[in-house]
Amino acid sequence: MRSASGNGFDSSDSFAVSGAAERTARLHDIPPSITPSHGDDSHLLSRIASPADVKALAPNELAELCREIRTTLLAYGHQHGGHIGSNLGMVEATVALHRVFDSPRDRIVFDVSHQSYVHKMLTGRAAAYLDPDRFSEVTGFTNPDESKHDQFVLGHTGTSISLACGLAKTRDMEGPNSGIGNVIAVIGDGSLSSGVAFEGLNNAAEQGGNLIIVFNDNEMSIAGDFGGMYGPLARLRASGGTAQPNLFNAFGLDYRYVEAGNDVSALVAAFEEVRDIDHPVVVHIHTLKGAGYDGEETHADRQTASASPVSFDSPTGVHPTDNVNHSEPWHSDHCNLSDHEPHEGQCEASHWQNPDAAIGKPDDPRKHYGKMAMAALEPRFAAEPGLVVTSPATPGSNGITHEFRERAGAHYVDTGITESHAVAYAAGIARAGGTPVVATTASFFQRAYDQFFQEMSLNRSRVTVLDFLGGLSGSDNTHSGAYDVTMFSNIPGATMLVPTSARDYLADLAWATAPAGSADAPAGPVVIRVPGEAILTAERDATLLPVTGGQIADRPQSTSLPVSVSSASGGISAATVRGTVSVTAQRAGVRHMLDWRVNQTGSHVAIIGLGNAYPLAEQTAAALSADYGITATVIDPRQCTSLDSDVLESLRDGHQQVITLEDGQLEGGWGEKVTAYYANHHVSDGSRNPHVLNFGAAKEFTDRVPLGELNERYGLTVEQVTEAITRCF
Repeated sequence: MRSASGNGFDSSDSFAVSGAAERTARLHDIPPSITPSHGDDSHLLSRIASPADVKALAPNELAELCREIRTTLLAYGHQHGGHIGSNLGMVEATVALHRVFDSPRDRIVFDVSHQSYVHKMLTGRAAAYLDPDRFSEVTGFTNPDESKHDQFVLGHTGTSISLACGLAKTRDMEGPNSGIGNVIAVIGDGSLSSGVAFEGLNNAAEQGGNLIIVFNDNEMSIAGDFGGMYGPLARLRASGGTAQPNLFNAFGLDYRYVEAGNDVSALVAAFEEVRDIDHPVVVHIHTLKGAGYDGEETHADRQTASASPVSFDSPTGVHPTDNVNHSEPWHSDHCNLSDHEPHEGQCEASHWQNPDAAIGKPDDPRKHYGKMAMAALEPRFAAEPGLVVTSPATPGSNGITHEFRERAGAHYVDTGITESHAVAYAAGIARAGGTPVVATTASFFQRAYDQFFQEMSLNRSRVTVLDFLGGLSGSDNTHSGAYDVTMFSNIPGATMLVPTSARDYLADLAWATAPAGSADAPAGPVVIRVPGEAILTAERDATLLPVTGGQIADRPQSTSLPVSVSSASGGISAATVRGTVSVTAQRAGVRHMLDWRVNQTGSHVAIIGLGNAYPLAEQTAAALSADYGITATVIDPRQCTSLDSDVLESLRDGHQQVITLEDGQLEGGWGEKVTAYYANHHVSDGSRNPHVLNFGAAKEFTDRVPLGELNERYGLTVEQVTEAITRCF
């Protein structure tokens, strides 16, 4: 996760080869003798149908199998994309695990499980990586629906040790009849920094019994290792595992160290030594993330890169790297190559690889709007020492670039994969008078739900949350952002803004981060849902906003007329006409952020489009006008924390229908609140009680379903909304 997610599915972190000619040259560099070919029995990988086939190989064939897997991963990354860097580093360890242990009787739990591609290849799913026609057959994370060798659906981070403790507990309670042998938790690639991992270590030491914790130490996370524990870990590596303090010994755990973490023979020997052990043990293996993605000639000033994908002159196919420098506070890896060029393994950009087909495409919404936010905040650092941007890992995915981090210095903090800590940390900054901004992916913020309620909202902490990838998407089932509105908009004291343009997004950010004591500063935390694909696409093509063309008039700042406060919603009145908010929406000249905006006044039908669903509102209105002669009222609510009762009341006159559109979970979501408003404020004149139709997503998990297909499934298309509207007349 990162989709971490283990932070997560970061489909915007990318690297690929520049140009078709160079791709061809690189692939031709792979010796034909080890290029995997699906269905060709002369290649080892194509003959692996289960872990039993790994056990049947001669010892001298294991290294060859690792080479074929590594080459397969590299080719798969270019054609399909994925978490290639983390899997390249785990090739030998995964082969050794299946050589020594007996899955599924021996239970292997992969933390985050973005490290599980090799495991999938060795458990009957190799064709999904060898045959382009079958690439979509498997998800990027473990999933018991795919194979009995997968223990859990895992896309976030830090939970493998806790899960393994639970498996081991049941085994020990039930005895031989449990059907469970060794229990192995595979953690690493930054996931040890997650607080729940320490809770698992604490429980494991107390519980006792057979439990093997394989710590994959690749010296980095998504962007780099952060935290006080990494100094002692570095000293453990330097001392061959003998240095003190030893983090794992401090928990009361047995400990073994394997320096050659990309040497399959050394790993087989280490795992054989701990197989069937009668107490918990940590096997600390030192690996190279992206091992085999050779970048020995990669430098910051290079304009192109053409390194061979595998170092065939190395016995393991892996060369060491020296481009990681952890001396600065932001732990830069000094890699300034574009995402679409080859990188050394230990580069942030190698965490997630986009396919070569993505070369040359513009930034996705996360990077586009993330860069925009950082560009707006950066000029304020000199005058606002308390302004701090915090990312719980995955910064590059969300437009927090290397260059920004280096210029920001102490104004930027990466807390590692620690969402709960990041939010509580931000609350502390706010209480001290600082201005914290916490930025990460919507699905990762679920991990901080308690801190949003307690440390942030209950304490009225002035925290600004940038909520990336909220709403519907084609992501896997562990990284959907479809539930963010139901989560954030129902937290007492928190305000959730849902901007529908870059202009509003930056205005929301400026308001949320207004220095403490400013006349227009909010009283508590503010969550800003970063615009998604529908908004960015419409900003790049104004014809997708047929009502306004993307041109929304600025609101007046007059202070001469009285202010009307809505008693029903607790908000500010927002009677608006064609993009201009009335002066009653202003309090002493302060621009307020909770008023709804009416971008077109009409009759019969009012369409309210929340956030990413707003372009659909304009497009539906255009269709109603063209096909039925109906001029619909079109409303951008701009936030989902409260209802603007003045606007809702104004719709009673001349509107038979009110339509709500949202690209998130419908049940318990925003649109149902509009329905409830009219139900709870029923008037005696039946003609003044509009009928409300809500459109949104079902309460379900979806797994890699294309966004267009999801919109069709949930009725979020112009044709389906228009048909529902006209059917009611």
